[in-house]
Amino acid sequence: MRRHGLWLMMALAVAMAAAGAAPAQNPPSQSAQMIQPLKNVEIRHVDTVPKIDGVIEELWETADSATGFVQNQPYENTAPTERTTVFLLQDDDNLYVAFRCYSEQHPPTANFTKDEDYVSISFDPFGSKTSGYFFLMFGSGLFWDGLIMDDGHATDQSWEGVWYRANRMSPHKMEVEMKIPFKTVRYKKGLSQWGIQFRRHIAANFEDDYWTGVPQKDDDLVSRWGTARNIDPRSSGYYFELYPEGFTRYNAYRGKNPTMKPKGSLNLKWDLTPQTSLNATAYPDFAQIESDPFSVNLSRYPTYLQEQRPFFVEGTEIFRFSSFSNSGFFQPLNTFYSRRIGKSLDGSAVPIIGGMKLTHKTSDWNLGALGAFTDSYRKLGEGINEPSRSFGVLRAKRRVFGNSDVGLLASGTAAGGNNYNYSIGADAGLRRGSNQVIIQGGMSNRDGKKGWALESGYKGFNGRFLTMATYEAVGDSFDVQDIGFAPWAGRQQAMLISGPFWTFRSGAVRNLYVAPGISRSRQPGSGNWSTLSYFAINPTLRSNWGCNLEGNYGRNYETSDVTGKDVGYIYRGGDFNFWGVLAGNNINGGCYYNYSYNYRRHYLAPQGQNWFTFSYSFAPPVSATLNSSLWIEWDPRNRIVAMTPIFRPRVDYRLSPLMTLSVFNEMVASTPESHLARTRLQTDRLGLLYSWNFAPKSWLYAALNDYNALDYDTHHPQGVMKQQYGIGAVKLKYLLYF
Repeated sequence: MRRHGLWLMMALAVAMAAAGAAPAQNPPSQSAQMIQPLKNVEIRHVDTVPKIDGVIEELWETADSATGFVQNQPYENTAPTERTTVFLLQDDDNLYVAFRCYSEQHPPTANFTKDEDYVSISFDPFGSKTSGYFFLMFGSGLFWDGLIMDDGHATDQSWEGVWYRANRMSPHKMEVEMKIPFKTVRYKKGLSQWGIQFRRHIAANFEDDYWTGVPQKDDDLVSRWGTARNIDPRSSGYYFELYPEGFTRYNAYRGKNPTMKPKGSLNLKWDLTPQTSLNATAYPDFAQIESDPFSVNLSRYPTYLQEQRPFFVEGTEIFRFSSFSNSGFFQPLNTFYSRRIGKSLDGSAVPIIGGMKLTHKTSDWNLGALGAFTDSYRKLGEGINEPSRSFGVLRAKRRVFGNSDVGLLASGTAAGGNNYNYSIGADAGLRRGSNQVIIQGGMSNRDGKKGWALESGYKGFNGRFLTMATYEAVGDSFDVQDIGFAPWAGRQQAMLISGPFWTFRSGAVRNLYVAPGISRSRQPGSGNWSTLSYFAINPTLRSNWGCNLEGNYGRNYETSDVTGKDVGYIYRGGDFNFWGVLAGNNINGGCYYNYSYNYRRHYLAPQGQNWFTFSYSFAPPVSATLNSSLWIEWDPRNRIVAMTPIFRPRVDYRLSPLMTLSVFNEMVASTPESHLARTRLQTDRLGLLYSWNFAPKSWLYAALNDYNALDYDTHHPQGVMKQQYGIGAVKLKYLLYF
């Protein structure tokens, strides 16, 4: 352990040196221009408020305005090709925002189903320099909102607020108006200056403009935003949201009598103060109308799935450890994984009786407490016997050193005196400019078995060099399987990647990253350390196309799940993927091949995956998407033993910005060896989803799912496709707010 502890010291030494250095520098002519004075805009109070109809009337001329946008792409730190002016006003209860987007060279684009013009406002209402909200509106009238976390290094687009917007398009101008009630966000009472940022996207030339400049090598850092001065929310009373839900579900499972299950639930959110919120749910139905997609997993670890359920999404920014944006080199220590509450067993969710969550935010503190209860779930004939459980989570996080934070997180579950699992963890996210160091540690206790774990990582610039480093050590007895997600008990690994990141002011290439690296790891149960070399090259073109090419090679050791002994071999792997915009439509694809241990077939052999995704807009309201992949498995003699093609065609019809009809199909096939003519469809899931956002945070869903699978019996020894279930569901969620 002493020998490999040197990796940790090296990684942290590099991290601290870079974090203490100045932010990464561009060529002198660029860096001098990138340094800008802090921008500010005054929020003026009005008694007569603007009408939100997309027409900027004369009243807006009394407002202060934000101008002087800076281009981020395709040409970094240059003047935008079009002018943009943002006006801001407020009354006692609302913030009003108006964007006037001139379009003298590039007529604005509006299209429901492909790239289009949009604008957004982001603000930090706690002066935290680490987190905030964003509100975005497209030219077509579509809109989005969400949370910004970790000084802009992470976002959460699942948050949903109550706000109002409208826009008007003309050949030479796009005007957007927004009304954002102060009650829909949480803010520090008495704080008169909020951090603020504006963004404009021009689809015609893939241009992104920001009010405060954002270098291409960076995220949009909250700590670098400008300032909104003299903001003064005067909302009186409390903000109370009540969500009654009605749900009717028709189930027709093969071999069982059809059932109709009407159900009701109640959810509430109560902002006790502008900084303190209480959320509660009683007998919720979190049934996912679209299931998690099918995937082929040949590794020893389960697949991590994102949280989508509204009650658990609210407060995500508090009940989480920090991470890095758009990077797979670091895995956070998830001592709390909310999908363990009401988890899926045999395709059905464990019923949740109720839950409650209390959160409090200040400019320096994030505090949270969560409790939930699940009912028992049994299928004795299939060996499933899940007892009723109680869950609890406590979180405290404090801002330090301006835009960094440290915190504690305790989580646990119990199903009786000798059936419990809890964990206590600590984390620190230390940031300076584009540099970030993350350190996370925890201990666990599962039914008396105790363990510990450590995760640490660094990502940042030292001069022109972008460096990423991680060190992980998870004890053999660390176990949070009932409350968290860290299935790699016993794993240790260290990695260092560093190389130059170039930004080009002209030419076809916008930026280029070339990165060699090395990693050392010891897999669970193995007594040997693996050493792999790494190399990547990542060019991004000015046309919004790009690709990434990676290669790995080295001596690797894994423990056979059959013999329990170490298997040593030369690992070699390659990964290529590309992305781009074709006629305003997104396209991406790639392939990944390696020689490694196949945990599904229990031997060493090559394996690989190819994938391709393309969305095409036939007309402004209609788009079709094809998502396909092909898994290939070889045997130790380098003969193909199986291929698994997966096709997911989907058609989306946007009836309006608030109403969508989607039809999708997921087909999973199997090809024995390389005999394409013998390809058989294994499963076929056809679905239809209608969604209507008929009022703020109020939704009507109607869904149909038909699932068929290859079935074998005495009459069909070769197998025949048979329906396994048919499901119809209607769900109504209505928001009452005061």
